[in-house]
Amino acid sequence: MKQAHLRSGYRVLTLALLAVLFIAVNLFSNIVFRSAQIDLTQNRLFTLSQGTENVLAKIDEPITLKFFYSESLANDFPQVRTYANRVRDMLEEIRDRSHGKIVLEVVDPEPFSEQEDLAMSLGLKGARTTEGEVIYFGLVGTNLVDGIEAIPYFADARQQYLEYDVTRLIQNLSRPKKPVLGIVTNLPMDTGAGGLMEAMRGQSQPFMIYQELQDRFEINFLEQDFVKVPKDVDVLMIAHPKQLNERTLYAIDQFVMRGGRVLAFVDPHSEVSLTAGSNGQPVQGYTEASDLAPLLKAWGVDFDSKHIVGDRKLAMRVQTGLDARRGQSDYVLWMSIPKGELDQNDIVTANLDHLNLATVGSLKPVAGATTHFTPLFWSSDDAELYDLAYVKSGPTPDDLLRGFKPTGERYVIGARVSGPLKSAFAAMPDMTRDSTGGATDPTRKSDANETPETYQAGTKGDANIIVVADSDIFDDRFWVQIQGDGNDRVAQPIADNAQFVLSAIDNLMGSDDLISLRARERADRPFTVVDNLRRDAERHFLAEQERLKTKIADTEQKLVALQTPGAADASADPHAQEEIVQFRSELLQSRKSLRDVQRNLRRNIDSLATAVRFINVALMPILIALFALGLAVIRYRRRKARAEKGA
Repeated sequence: MKQAHLRSGYRVLTLALLAVLFIAVNLFSNIVFRSAQIDLTQNRLFTLSQGTENVLAKIDEPITLKFFYSESLANDFPQVRTYANRVRDMLEEIRDRSHGKIVLEVVDPEPFSEQEDLAMSLGLKGARTTEGEVIYFGLVGTNLVDGIEAIPYFADARQQYLEYDVTRLIQNLSRPKKPVLGIVTNLPMDTGAGGLMEAMRGQSQPFMIYQELQDRFEINFLEQDFVKVPKDVDVLMIAHPKQLNERTLYAIDQFVMRGGRVLAFVDPHSEVSLTAGSNGQPVQGYTEASDLAPLLKAWGVDFDSKHIVGDRKLAMRVQTGLDARRGQSDYVLWMSIPKGELDQNDIVTANLDHLNLATVGSLKPVAGATTHFTPLFWSSDDAELYDLAYVKSGPTPDDLLRGFKPTGERYVIGARVSGPLKSAFAAMPDMTRDSTGGATDPTRKSDANETPETYQAGTKGDANIIVVADSDIFDDRFWVQIQGDGNDRVAQPIADNAQFVLSAIDNLMGSDDLISLRARERADRPFTVVDNLRRDAERHFLAEQERLKTKIADTEQKLVALQTPGAADASADPHAQEEIVQFRSELLQSRKSLRDVQRNLRRNIDSLATAVRFINVALMPILIALFALGLAVIRYRRRKARAEKGA
């Protein structure tokens, strides 16, 4: 009896010791292995990029991050709660990797509390629930010199840019001042399509790329008539300017001669410039085309300003409204350039997914140039050049496809130019004349206080210039979906246009830390097989349509000839009656063929979708069941064999 009691006591003691050991191991693991993790996601969503590591390593003074999250109120919203856990995990990982330079505070701003007042005073924006409560979900960072940066709300639309947004906030706080970006442009970047009039009414909608630039750099807009680039400008971005006069071109030329970096966008046909404002007209003083011919030639770049690149393989789908059955069509003048047509060896384009551009020109290296011309992105080999005048005439997407004749050549749209440069000028030009040829205005600040740079014939080191034959890369409609209005606008990128512009400027400024972060968005995986099936069907459809139109036109001419005065009466001519009957039969057959092609346009795609659905829904479970059944049979046979041997 005593032994039974002892055994029972030992069991209770053992269970108690195991419980204590379990709790101790969990506490020990939670403390010691808190930062240990294995990221098994395909895009490594929970692993910090090397760019973030570099930014953290460069922090000189402590930075405090206050993560405001209304945890108790967000419990009823699973999507917010899940995203908040990811944000908290990343912030803790950044804190742990900063070696004490990042101080993280988590604040739950309960309703009517001092923490809620603090959140509002710091510029955070809450999301109101149906019950009238406000959920705060944002981040505020401060440094020791009263610098403050904030992410007002972690919008789900920018979830793929989480690491970039947080790292950018930290980098902005770790620098004494923002780098200066000089901009020479005739695009309404800071006001949007409405221009200055919309801005005066308080209704301006700046380009989303400009807002990204404004957050990242100190912007210095240069008038499109100046004699010198300011000394504090780190990089000069020339974005579709008006025709620049000689002294302005000289100022840019000498900026490059002295080691200045340039990002230039020129365009044979700028659709963003032609975008109408609320008054139905483009911004006053718009320019349809832009060029920097003297400078580009000196830089070793030949820009074709007379032709537009059309690409059948990379064409974007657009709403046509011409055929109710089809709805959409390939528009070869607008292209979505995928990863395969981007230079994977250049840090600016290596991590991009795709760019959306419109009515682009093309670039070529100048023979005998001293510079090295490196393409950054280009068209496919299923492309051709359209005359600019023809593009301006407004051909329909189907018209463009019918006459499409690919040259088999890949046309360069963006390129990097590097190496030693010679000046585009033999000497300093006359600085006493403005763009109209008249005398300069002595009351202008640039004329009265600025003196041009002394002439320098060449660069002392290698130049670094990026040229793009398009300006529609800035157009919001091509790369972003915008939610909200005014200051509450949230950008949900659908292409990497902003990433390219920001990465190019960062690279020209010598900072590559944030480039890899901007590319950590969800991969856009197009259904290439479906797209190819659709394109083949549409080409067949257009060919049949064209054949039918030709046949109808020929037959109508014959009928007109038969019915003209002096011709034989068609009703009495058996041959004419046979032709009419034959025409009607051919017309019915052609229309039937068109209907068959239109029907087949979806038939192959639907068949593919059915096959994929069967594989995902039925085939995989069947294979798993067969595998389990086979494994059970093998085990049964093994047990039976062991039993027979034992017997």
